[in-house]
Amino acid sequence: MNLHRRKSLRQVLQASIAAQTLQWVGWMTLLMPLAKAGNQAEEVLSDSVRTALSQAVQQSGPPDPVLPTAQAKQQFNAWRSATSRILSKWMDHPDDRQEFLNTLWYEARRAGLSLSLVLGLIEVESAFRKYAISSAGARGFMQVMPFWVRSIGDGNESALFHTQTQLRFGCVILRHMLERENGNLFFALGRYNGSRGQAAYPQAVLAAQKKWLQPVD
Repeated sequence: MNLHRRKSLRQVLQASIAAQTLQWVGWMTLLMPLAKAGNQAEEVLSDSVRTALSQAVQQSGPPDPVLPTAQAKQQFNAWRSATSRILSKWMDHPDDRQEFLNTLWYEARRAGLSLSLVLGLIEVESAFRKYAISSAGARGFMQVMPFWVRSIGDGNESALFHTQTQLRFGCVILRHMLERENGNLFFALGRYNGSRGQAAYPQAVLAAQKKWLQPVD
């Protein structure tokens, strides 16, 4: 076989491999749902608000529930057990669920948020996918936009894929939205999603929240 023919065969083979690769990527794109969030609007923050949010994000603390009494421990264990059973639809491994729920309890309580509300929001935002990225670039469980890391964090956008960092940003931002809206959850959820005043997103979160309600909520 001459050199020219060998080159031609090699080129045909390379083109075939490239075409198959593109086809595979296309199939994976169709099969992998995009995260639904990522339309948050970057807000102009006053210096005092930026400082408060920055401090809330940066304060250290282990992702472990604060359970000062035997009753509190019993309530937490009951909540985690019941919630883990529901969560198994999205997270297969028990250790992953335990780590996630320990951290969520800690961060939601720290921000003064309802546990079921945060779970409902995460279900709608990312379907509990830790590495979810929306078409607008929002990241992680709570679909935090990278501009928040630049505004009130250290600028390390990759940290949004760390469970505690992601949940802390998301919970702190949602608490900020609630305060901006004087406690009006409908408008706060809309602001979080970047669709303030539109009913679809708040209704979806509130509907999802119902399945996560527990006595300790």
